[in-house]
Amino acid sequence: MAHSANLISTQDLARQLGAPALRVFDCTTYLKPGPDGRYVAESGRANYDAGHIPGAAYLDLQADLSDTSSKLRFTLPSLEDLTKAFAAKGVGHGTFVVLYSHASPVWASRIWWMLRAVGFDEVAILDGGLDKWKAEGRPLSTEPATHPPATLSLRGRPEIFVDKEKIKGAIGDASTLTLNALSHDQHSGAGGVVYGRPGRIAGSSCVPAASLFGPDKALKPIAELRAAFEGVGAAPDKRVLVYCGGGIAATLDAFVLTALLGHRNVSVYDNSMQEWANDPALPMEVG
Repeated sequence: MAHSANLISTQDLARQLGAPALRVFDCTTYLKPGPDGRYVAESGRANYDAGHIPGAAYLDLQADLSDTSSKLRFTLPSLEDLTKAFAAKGVGHGTFVVLYSHASPVWASRIWWMLRAVGFDEVAILDGGLDKWKAEGRPLSTEPATHPPATLSLRGRPEIFVDKEKIKGAIGDASTLTLNALSHDQHSGAGGVVYGRPGRIAGSSCVPAASLFGPDKALKPIAELRAAFEGVGAAPDKRVLVYCGGGIAATLDAFVLTALLGHRNVSVYDNSMQEWANDPALPMEVG
């Protein structure tokens, strides 16, 4: 396990369950292939109801923490609205938040990154998520839980999310690395789910989010993670802009870079390929 204040083991979480300031959240969403070959987003609430970590509440990313007026999925709301939404769910000063998800850690990392954007740093991701917790035979509950509303002040870091203009402006800039967190097949345009035109943002490299964790859903050893990013030139002094299909998988790359590898200049392209690939004026590459 890679060690970080922002990554907590199942053993450590089990010891802390019931602590007054602890706020645990199941962040699971599922993406399932639709009839048109694109993903359909499905709430993880049913899986939460079937069994979750005792005391954990459920965060519905799509319904409660996204801009519902946007035509694009999972678009970040204003940081002011996001701060209010988190406070209403029980995230606030004096609390320690643990996030987990099922099947993939990218849903927990998305909400970790969003909390970072509003300036809340007392938050960790459960390494291995619900998969590892269940594999170890740890207790589950079917009792729904909520946390009391809290007080949370906005201390925004708007720069950790970027838009298409920032991505466009970085093309050809040697001081910036644009990084794709989708699969190598999606990056090359050879296969996988597409979000519009196949391929990648012009000039971008690729470290798939799915390559960063093992079958138990825990992150790989720190040496392997470092090698993966060094292999594409993600030096600590470079600005790194990460994208994916809809700004979800990209946050796992961003989490590893910032929380585990110490990078200080990492941003996520919020709407990612669902926006870029559908605008013919924006440059793409295949192969």
